Order: sequence, then C-alpha cells, then structure tokens
Amino acid sequence: MIRPYLAVFSARFRLLLQYRAAAAAGMACQFFWGLIRMMIFQAFYENAVGSEPISLNQTVSYVWLSQGFIMLLPFRVDGEIAGKITSGNVAYELLRPTNLYNLWFAREMANRITPVLLRATPMFILATLAGWLRWPGPGNLAAVAISLLAAVLLSSSISLLMTISMFWTTSGRGITLIISPLMFLLSGMVIPIPLFPDFLQPVFRALPFIGLIDLPIRLFVGHLSVSSAVGVLVYQLLWTAVLILAGKLLLQRGLRRLVVQGG
Repeated sequence: MIRPYLAVFSARFRLLLQYRAAAAAGMACQFFWGLIRMMIFQAFYENAVGSEPISLNQTVSYVWLSQGFIMLLPFRVDGEIAGKITSGNVAYELLRPTNLYNLWFAREMANRITPVLLRATPMFILATLAGWLRWPGPGNLAAVAISLLAAVLLSSSISLLMTISMFWTTSGRGITLIISPLMFLLSGMVIPIPLFPDFLQPVFRALPFIGLIDLPIRLFVGHLSVSSAVGVLVYQLLWTAVLILAGKLLLQRGLRRLVVQGG
C-alpha cells in the first residue's frame, strides 16, 4: 500500500512549508552568491582564449539554476532519523506496519522538494526579470521536469544512504564533511561540468553526482538536446536503483546488529 508513504510525504511537506522566513533568508544568501558567481564567469569569458564548450549565456543561466536547485543536494544526514538511531527510538519505527526504508525515503523526498520550491520560485522570477535566466521551449521544459523528478529520487537515495551509515557511527558529522565538499564539486555547483578539462569528464560520468544538478540544468539551457533526455533519465534512474538497493541491504544489516537497551 502506498497510502502510508504518501501520508508521511504530505505531513513532512506541510511541516517544512512553515519555515518560510528561513527559506527567504537562504534565498537572499544564494542570490548574493549567484551575483558573485555570475561576475566571476563573465570575467572568465571576457579573458578566455579560444572557444568554450558552453556559451556565456548558457553559463549565466546555469549559475542561477544551480543556485535555485542547491537544496536538491543531500548535504547532511537527516537529523531526526539520526537521533532515533543513536537513541534507540528507531525501535518505535520498527513497530509500524510499513517498510522502514520506504517510509524514510518518502520523508527524504519531502526534505528535497519543499526547500527547493520555497527558494527557487522567487529566485527564478527575479533572475528572469533581470534577463539572466533564459527559459527553453516546451520540449526541453518537459524533459527538464522529468529529469528533475529523477534528480529528487537520486538525491533522496544518496541522503538516505548517508543516514543509514549512522548504524555504524556515533555522529553523522564525519560522513557529512566527506560527502558535502565532493558533492558540491562533482555536481556542478562550483563550476559547470562542461568547463572542466576533457580528461576529467569520464570521472564525472562514472559517478552519480552530475545527475543531481548538472544534467537537468544542461537540458534546461540547451547544452544537451531533447533527444539526449532519454539517456539522461536512464543514467539517473540506474544510479537511483543501485543506491536504493545498497541502502536497503545496509539497512537490513544495520537492523540485525541493532541492540536497544531498556523495556
């Protein structure tokens, strides 16, 4: 039955919608950094020698899209779930007549979608009015929407895998400090992936992180054609399936070694 998981998603989604002031503050910070990044890339293009693999207009749109979608990145473990694991209260979760992984996955999807909606919507309006964000045609836009949904699934699977690691650690700080910088660099948040040297491109394609930010954005700005959307979606869904399988296996193993003290 899917109803319990939809209920968890809905409840978490509505809860996170209450943090509008925090979202506004975060959006203002992201807007500031978006301006800085845009100016850096404009200076880079003005002094570049030879042709670039992605145009300046596409790069500027890339900057604002990445700033708007930044909350798609799974920066850290879920604090509430991590607290239940370390305190032993996860035992109460096991009493529910639901699949624990699916329950947590529904929660993670809400954690990814809600902040993006709160922050990206006003930012995209401002960037469009300023002429920094150029929207694609209906074909590309439909492909982008599907790819973004796949990015949410991929991000949720990574985030949940990080949280499940709490069965073997006493704090989620270590995995957060390792994964977050790598994710920023390898997803295209710092520098658009096409601007990296050619010899690094196979490395990016061999990892799942470009499916979070880079590939949907390149579909949006037209750097990738609509015909390549199927390949992008297959890439994202295959990585999602692998990470979900890994997460479920690790969760089963973690629950087998779980010891809860008390009555």
